[in-house]
Amino acid sequence: MTGWLDNPRNPNAPLAGLKVLELARVLAGPFAGQILADLGADVIKVESPEGDNTRIWGPPWIEHDGERTAAYYHACNRGKRSLVADFRGAEDLARVKGLAARADVVLENFKPGALAKFGLDYESLSAANPALVYCSITGFGQTGPRRNEPGYDFVIQAMSGMMALTGEPDGDPMKHGLSISDLSCGLWSANAVQAALLMRQRTGSGQWIDMSLLDCSVGLLANQAMTYFATQANPPRMGNAHAQVSAYGVFPTQGGPVVLAPANDGLFRKLLTLLGRDDLLGDQRFASNEGRIAHRSEIDGIIAGETAKWAREALLAACAKAGVPAGPINDLETVFADPQVAARGMAIEADGVPGLRSPFRFSDAELALDRPSPRQGNLNLD
Repeated sequence: MTGWLDNPRNPNAPLAGLKVLELARVLAGPFAGQILADLGADVIKVESPEGDNTRIWGPPWIEHDGERTAAYYHACNRGKRSLVADFRGAEDLARVKGLAARADVVLENFKPGALAKFGLDYESLSAANPALVYCSITGFGQTGPRRNEPGYDFVIQAMSGMMALTGEPDGDPMKHGLSISDLSCGLWSANAVQAALLMRQRTGSGQWIDMSLLDCSVGLLANQAMTYFATQANPPRMGNAHAQVSAYGVFPTQGGPVVLAPANDGLFRKLLTLLGRDDLLGDQRFASNEGRIAHRSEIDGIIAGETAKWAREALLAACAKAGVPAGPINDLETVFADPQVAARGMAIEADGVPGLRSPFRFSDAELALDRPSPRQGNLNLD
């Protein structure tokens, strides 16, 4: 018995039939595994007898299949099956190696070199399975002076420059409200795995993918990195303002703040007209984005003074009619009550367990969303 499903649970899913062995825990690796599972892959999650750390990261808790598990765990393990294995036991190790020999993909997030002593490293497994795509996720990668250091999301946010860019200009650096370093690394990793699988179609060979939380977070610096490269100066924290666009930010209304995002000259002129400030259309200080950046405090103050006269819903409706990008600042209750979010089916349920839908939509394929996160050890190879 191989442990792999003979028949995909959703044969019309993009990755139906793909076999993924997940030797990962916590967030980055499991999130990558969940993406592949949602796309139809058969993902077998190998857990130690103690289980994935996040199973006990509660409250809150989810009661399912006779097991009480932290909600956190269910955020990144949907669609998988769980095999309990102790690598120190010869029989368990043989089971895992047997699965790896037939797998298309192995995902792992152990420290560099930690799996070699069990023969679960890329070199060992690829000798028996040359077509294997093996993705290693670590804090700092397989090379460099920090390769052996543990990596945690909060630390990586700090080291990557993200925190230095986040927060009010006169306040302390702030982390993101989500585990953005872990989550982005999971996204990058799922992308890399699929690229390697496409390359395997051309070459017939698998390969080793080296993914680093720090690399992935630095990779998200995007325009802020380019600002640094162009000026050799550290970009400042901007709070809710945009470093390169004005007037673009949070503005007051009588019903609470809204976000306005007139990101080009045409949209800015529409906003002025909407707010009854056609008198500023000929003001050269504000005629271009460069000018608005130079006079940011003035134009932001003018816009704020006008929006403060409006009821929130009236302003948002007027912006929608005029084609000016704008939106409310929603809490999660409001997010999941939003008709657009509901229409797109982002909140899902699998066997009574709530979850978030992976946001892929295909014209001729479906996602595999029918299976919740697995009970620990729900796969028995005996």
